[in-house]
Amino acid sequence: MLLSSDEIHRRLKNDQIKIEPFDADRLNPNGYNLALHDELLVYEEIVLDVATPNRYRRLEIPAEGLTLQPNVLYLGRTVEYTETRGLVPLIQGRSSLGRLGLFINPGGSIGDVGYCGTWTLEMYCVQPVRIVPGMQICQIYYQELSGDGAAYCSDKYQHSRDIQPSLMYREFGGAVDETQLELNFGDSPGR
Repeated sequence: MLLSSDEIHRRLKNDQIKIEPFDADRLNPNGYNLALHDELLVYEEIVLDVATPNRYRRLEIPAEGLTLQPNVLYLGRTVEYTETRGLVPLIQGRSSLGRLGLFINPGGSIGDVGYCGTWTLEMYCVQPVRIVPGMQICQIYYQELSGDGAAYCSDKYQHSRDIQPSLMYREFGGAVDETQLELNFGDSPGR
């Protein structure tokens, strides 16, 4: 069962849910709109490899906006830091953006009970679309969990305050301290 906006607001007060910063005007009947931070990551590999770290480039979204290009996976993040205790958080792109051909988190919309951090957003568009920092990009929902369950405690993404590229290579024996190579040269797509 999804929590209503009134229930979300009530549970914010008892620390079962934390959203920072919080703006009551962003509450929906059964969710809360989260905003886009001012940076993106774009992978620089021709073929992405699940078993090794992949190089990426960091892009700034200027105040006047950035045009996203089709056939490019962009990773962004929310401005808001969230914590969830005893509930399942779910992230979904806003339907207004889907109607513009911008899809948010098509493969990663269900969070784990106990997740704390900002949310990395997977963004993909079917035609060029301009985005701006601070725009309301997605909604977070909360669902009751039936039965006992352990809280999320992975060191992969927990307590993140930055965009997180895939760390799946760790599942293939990649060292935890092995870092992905951030590239800082060349023109960025969409500028």
